Amino acid sequence: MGGTAMSIGVLLVDDEQLIRAGLRAIVASEPDLEVVGEASDGAEVPGLVSRFRPDVVLMDVRMPSVDGIRATTHLMSTMDNPPKVIVVTTFENDDYVYDALLAGASGFLLKRARPEEIVAAIRTVAAGESLLFPAAIRRLAAQQANRGPLDGLSGAGLTERESEVLRLMAGGLSNVEIAGELYLGVQTVKTHVGNVLAKLGARDRTQAVIKAYDTGFVTPAG
Repeated sequence: MGGTAMSIGVLLVDDEQLIRAGLRAIVASEPDLEVVGEASDGAEVPGLVSRFRPDVVLMDVRMPSVDGIRATTHLMSTMDNPPKVIVVTTFENDDYVYDALLAGASGFLLKRARPEEIVAAIRTVAAGESLLFPAAIRRLAAQQANRGPLDGLSGAGLTERESEVLRLMAGGLSNVEIAGELYLGVQTVKTHVGNVLAKLGARDRTQAVIKAYDTGFVTPAG
């Protein structure tokens, strides 16, 4: 996608110019990262993504015209190969964060995050991994509890083993840790995780875990 042959292309989306300038400086200081474009509102995102093909979008959640949730939903629903989205927020208990993750964002960052955390997050999602923060997601899920119909993912057709794997994913365990917990090979766990994502229609682990909480399959206290 975007960037030069060896770099990760990043699109910055925030209505505050000062925030964009700070993010630009952090990204530009890394040899493997490149800012390919900037936007001050979610309405600009589809056109810029089509033009510059970024690998990762740093997306502010609260913007005056089109917020980060709507912009993320649009990207995930209209593009065959959408960029990874990291939502950026002032408060980790922001309701918008939960909705953005449910819409398909791969994780979130706080605006007060250290530069090295921001850089690591970009590299993580660009590599196809997820930014999974179990404690923070559990808090978000607790705030959103019972806001919609809870079916426990009964229609997803998960096997008993896949259900076990999803619960451990929701606890923040890596594939290696899940393998140790269930006495399975890592490759077998990877297969189960892939099956879980496919059955839930989830792009990555973060979205699978959010769906598990959203349907009541996993409870915040569980």
